[in-house]
Amino acid sequence: MDESQLSLRLSSAAAYVEPGDRLADIGSDHAYLPCAIVSKDPTVFAIAGEVVDGPFQAAKNQVQRLGLTDQISVRLGDGLEVLSSKDEVSVITICGMGGSLIASILDNGFNKGHLTGAERLVLQPNVGERTLREWLVNHQYSVISEEIIEENDKIYELMVAKKVPSKKITATETDLTFGFYLKDEQSAAFKKKWQRELEKNQYILNSLTKSSTDQQAKIKQFQAEIQKIEEVLK
Repeated sequence: MDESQLSLRLSSAAAYVEPGDRLADIGSDHAYLPCAIVSKDPTVFAIAGEVVDGPFQAAKNQVQRLGLTDQISVRLGDGLEVLSSKDEVSVITICGMGGSLIASILDNGFNKGHLTGAERLVLQPNVGERTLREWLVNHQYSVISEEIIEENDKIYELMVAKKVPSKKITATETDLTFGFYLKDEQSAAFKKKWQRELEKNQYILNSLTKSSTDQQAKIKQFQAEIQKIEEVLK
Protein backbone atom coordinates (compact mmCIF):
# COMPACT_ATOMS: atom_id res chain seq x y z
CA MET A 1 0.00 0.00 0.00
CA ASP A 2 1.16 3.56 -0.67
CA GLU A 3 -0.27 7.01 -0.03
CA SER A 4 -2.20 7.04 -3.32
CA GLN A 5 -3.69 3.56 -2.91
CA LEU A 6 -5.48 3.32 0.40
CA SER A 7 -7.25 0.09 1.23
CA LEU A 8 -11.02 0.13 0.95
CA ARG A 9 -11.43 0.23 4.73
CA LEU A 10 -9.05 3.19 5.15
CA SER A 11 -10.64 5.00 2.20
CA SER A 12 -13.98 4.72 3.98
CA ALA A 13 -12.48 6.43 7.04
CA ALA A 14 -10.76 9.11 4.94
CA ALA A 15 -14.12 10.09 3.45
CA TYR A 16 -15.18 11.52 6.83
CA VAL A 17 -12.26 13.97 7.02
CA GLU A 18 -13.40 17.35 5.70
CA PRO A 19 -11.49 20.23 4.07
CA GLY A 20 -9.73 22.36 6.67
CA ASP A 21 -9.89 19.66 9.35
CA ARG A 22 -7.15 19.22 11.91
CA LEU A 23 -6.80 15.46 12.05
CA ALA A 24 -5.29 13.16 14.67
CA ASP A 25 -4.75 9.62 13.38
CA ILE A 26 -4.00 7.39 16.36
CA GLY A 27 -2.16 4.14 15.70
CA SER A 28 -1.11 5.57 12.37
CA ASP A 29 1.30 2.78 11.36
CA HIS A 30 3.11 4.12 8.25
CA ALA A 31 0.94 7.27 8.30
CA TYR A 32 -0.82 5.98 5.18
CA LEU A 33 -4.14 7.61 6.09
CA PRO A 34 -2.90 11.14 6.91
CA CYS A 35 -0.47 11.08 3.96
CA ALA A 36 -3.26 10.16 1.54
CA ILE A 37 -5.62 12.78 2.95
CA VAL A 38 -3.09 15.63 3.04
CA SER A 39 -1.71 14.77 -0.41
CA LYS A 40 -5.22 15.11 -1.81
CA ASP A 41 -6.29 18.09 0.31
CA PRO A 42 -3.49 20.39 1.52
CA THR A 43 -5.97 22.37 3.65
CA VAL A 44 -5.91 19.48 6.17
CA PHE A 45 -3.28 19.43 8.93
CA ALA A 46 -2.61 16.02 10.48
CA ILE A 47 -0.99 14.45 13.51
CA ALA A 48 0.12 10.83 13.16
CA GLY A 49 0.41 9.19 16.57
CA GLU A 50 2.23 5.93 17.29
CA VAL A 51 3.06 4.21 20.57
CA VAL A 52 5.66 1.79 19.14
CA ASP A 53 9.03 3.07 17.92
CA GLY A 54 9.19 0.94 14.74
CA PRO A 55 5.91 2.19 13.22
CA PHE A 56 6.74 5.70 14.50
CA GLN A 57 10.01 5.71 12.54
CA ALA A 58 8.25 4.25 9.49
CA ALA A 59 5.65 7.03 9.65
CA LYS A 60 8.35 9.71 9.97
CA ASN A 61 10.19 8.30 6.95
CA GLN A 62 6.99 8.17 4.90
CA VAL A 63 6.09 11.79 5.69
CA GLN A 64 9.63 12.99 4.93
CA ARG A 65 9.75 11.03 1.67
CA LEU A 66 6.57 12.74 0.48
CA GLY A 67 7.70 16.20 1.57
CA LEU A 68 4.75 16.60 3.95
CA THR A 69 6.61 17.51 7.15
CA ASP A 70 4.97 20.96 7.28
CA GLN A 71 1.49 19.45 7.15
CA ILE A 72 1.89 16.21 9.13
CA SER A 73 3.38 16.03 12.61
CA VAL A 74 4.49 12.50 13.52
CA ARG A 75 4.53 11.92 17.28
CA LEU A 76 5.52 9.08 19.60
CA GLY A 77 3.20 8.53 22.54
CA ASP A 78 0.43 6.48 24.10
CA GLY A 79 -2.94 7.05 22.44
CA LEU A 80 -4.31 10.57 22.75
CA GLU A 81 -1.39 11.66 24.94
CA VAL A 82 0.33 12.81 21.73
CA LEU A 83 -2.19 15.69 21.63
CA SER A 84 -2.24 19.07 23.37
CA SER A 85 -4.87 21.80 23.54
CA LYS A 86 -2.79 23.88 21.11
CA ASP A 87 -3.42 21.29 18.38
CA GLU A 88 -7.12 22.21 18.18
CA VAL A 89 -7.94 18.82 16.69
CA SER A 90 -11.32 18.66 14.93
CA VAL A 91 -11.40 14.96 13.98
CA ILE A 92 -9.81 11.83 15.43
CA THR A 93 -9.42 8.60 13.46
CA ILE A 94 -8.63 5.28 15.15
CA CYS A 95 -8.70 2.32 12.78
CA GLY A 96 -7.73 -1.34 12.76
CA MET A 97 -7.82 -2.09 16.50
CA GLY A 98 -10.22 -3.99 18.71
CA GLY A 99 -13.22 -2.10 20.05
CA SER A 100 -12.08 -2.60 23.65
CA LEU A 101 -8.67 -1.08 22.89
CA ILE A 102 -10.22 1.89 21.07
CA ALA A 103 -12.59 2.44 24.01
CA SER A 104 -9.61 2.29 26.39
CA ILE A 105 -7.70 4.88 24.31
CA LEU A 106 -10.72 7.18 24.33
CA ASP A 107 -11.27 6.64 28.06
CA ASN A 108 -7.67 7.46 28.93
CA GLY A 109 -7.82 10.51 26.70
CA PHE A 110 -11.06 11.63 28.33
CA ASN A 111 -9.73 11.14 31.87
CA LYS A 112 -6.49 13.01 31.13
CA GLY A 113 -8.12 15.90 29.29
CA HIS A 114 -6.83 15.07 25.81
CA LEU A 115 -10.33 14.29 24.51
CA THR A 116 -12.31 17.51 24.80
CA GLY A 117 -15.59 16.42 23.24
CA ALA A 118 -15.31 18.94 20.41
CA GLU A 119 -13.71 16.39 18.09
CA ARG A 120 -15.57 14.25 15.58
CA LEU A 121 -14.64 10.58 16.08
CA VAL A 122 -14.12 8.24 13.12
CA LEU A 123 -13.61 4.76 14.55
CA GLN A 124 -13.07 1.45 12.79
CA PRO A 125 -12.82 -1.53 15.15
CA ASN A 126 -12.00 -4.95 13.73
CA VAL A 127 -13.74 -6.74 16.65
CA GLY A 128 -15.59 -5.69 19.80
CA GLU A 129 -17.94 -3.19 18.19
CA ARG A 130 -20.51 -3.53 20.96
CA THR A 131 -18.01 -2.52 23.64
CA LEU A 132 -17.11 0.61 21.68
CA ARG A 133 -20.72 1.62 21.06
CA GLU A 134 -21.43 1.18 24.76
CA TRP A 135 -18.53 3.51 25.66
CA LEU A 136 -19.77 6.13 23.21
CA VAL A 137 -23.32 6.04 24.57
CA ASN A 138 -22.12 6.18 28.19
CA HIS A 139 -20.03 9.27 27.39
CA GLN A 140 -22.80 11.17 25.58
CA TYR A 141 -21.60 10.54 22.03
CA SER A 142 -24.20 10.18 19.31
CA VAL A 143 -23.32 7.78 16.48
CA ILE A 144 -24.24 9.82 13.40
CA SER A 145 -23.11 7.40 10.70
CA GLU A 146 -22.11 3.75 10.32
CA GLU A 147 -20.67 1.65 7.52
CA ILE A 148 -19.76 -1.99 7.16
CA ILE A 149 -17.01 -2.88 4.70
CA GLU A 150 -15.81 -6.22 3.37
CA GLU A 151 -12.23 -6.41 2.14
CA ASN A 152 -10.12 -9.52 1.51
CA ASP A 153 -12.84 -11.66 3.11
CA LYS A 154 -12.65 -9.63 6.33
CA ILE A 155 -15.49 -7.45 7.54
CA TYR A 156 -14.96 -4.11 9.28
CA GLU A 157 -17.44 -1.74 10.86
CA LEU A 158 -16.95 2.01 10.87
CA MET A 159 -18.75 4.45 13.13
CA VAL A 160 -18.70 8.24 13.23
CA ALA A 161 -19.67 9.92 16.49
CA LYS A 162 -20.10 13.41 17.92
CA LYS A 163 -20.55 14.40 21.54
CA VAL A 164 -23.98 15.80 22.40
CA PRO A 165 -23.67 16.95 26.04
CA SER A 166 -27.13 18.54 26.17
CA LYS A 167 -28.98 15.38 25.15
CA LYS A 168 -29.24 12.02 26.89
CA ILE A 169 -28.03 9.34 24.48
CA THR A 170 -29.88 6.05 24.70
CA ALA A 171 -29.45 2.72 22.94
CA THR A 172 -31.14 -0.65 22.97
CA GLU A 173 -29.26 -3.93 23.26
CA THR A 174 -29.99 -4.45 19.56
CA ASP A 175 -28.48 -1.05 18.71
CA LEU A 176 -25.30 -1.83 20.65
CA THR A 177 -24.84 -5.28 19.15
CA PHE A 178 -25.93 -4.80 15.55
CA GLY A 179 -25.50 -1.06 15.01
CA PHE A 180 -27.81 1.93 15.07
CA TYR A 181 -28.12 2.07 11.27
CA LEU A 182 -26.53 -1.14 10.00
CA LYS A 183 -29.33 -3.37 11.26
CA ASP A 184 -31.88 -1.36 9.27
CA GLU A 185 -29.78 -1.03 6.11
CA GLN A 186 -29.15 -4.81 5.94
CA SER A 187 -26.26 -4.58 3.46
CA ALA A 188 -24.72 -7.68 1.92
CA ALA A 189 -21.67 -7.37 4.20
CA PHE A 190 -23.90 -7.03 7.27
CA LYS A 191 -25.89 -10.14 6.33
CA LYS A 192 -22.70 -12.08 5.63
CA LYS A 193 -21.17 -11.15 8.99
CA TRP A 194 -24.20 -12.12 11.01
CA GLN A 195 -24.92 -15.25 8.99
CA ARG A 196 -21.40 -16.38 9.89
CA GLU A 197 -22.07 -15.61 13.56
CA LEU A 198 -25.37 -17.47 13.39
CA GLU A 199 -23.76 -20.57 11.91
CA LYS A 200 -20.94 -20.47 14.47
CA ASN A 201 -23.41 -20.25 17.35
CA GLN A 202 -25.56 -23.03 15.89
CA TYR A 203 -22.49 -25.27 15.63
CA ILE A 204 -21.57 -24.59 19.26
CA LEU A 205 -25.16 -25.17 20.39
CA ASN A 206 -25.26 -28.48 18.55
CA SER A 207 -22.03 -29.56 20.29
CA LEU A 208 -23.40 -28.53 23.70
CA THR A 209 -26.57 -30.58 23.25
CA LYS A 210 -24.42 -33.67 22.66
CA SER A 211 -22.29 -33.11 25.75
CA SER A 212 -22.32 -35.76 28.47
CA THR A 213 -22.18 -33.07 31.18
CA ASP A 214 -24.85 -30.57 32.20
CA GLN A 215 -24.64 -27.63 29.78
CA GLN A 216 -28.12 -26.16 30.28
CA ALA A 217 -26.90 -22.68 31.22
CA LYS A 218 -24.69 -22.44 28.14
CA ILE A 219 -27.40 -23.96 25.95
CA LYS A 220 -29.86 -21.26 27.04
CA GLN A 221 -27.22 -18.58 26.42
CA PHE A 222 -26.56 -19.71 22.85
CA GLN A 223 -30.25 -20.24 22.13
CA ALA A 224 -30.84 -16.61 23.14
CA GLU A 225 -27.95 -15.39 20.95
CA ILE A 226 -29.25 -17.36 17.98
CA GLN A 227 -32.75 -15.96 18.46
CA LYS A 228 -31.42 -12.37 18.53
CA ILE A 229 -29.50 -12.84 15.29
CA GLU A 230 -32.41 -14.57 13.55
CA GLU A 231 -34.76 -11.74 14.51
CA VAL A 232 -32.42 -9.10 13.07
CA LEU A 233 -31.82 -11.05 9.85
CA LYS A 234 -35.55 -11.56 9.16
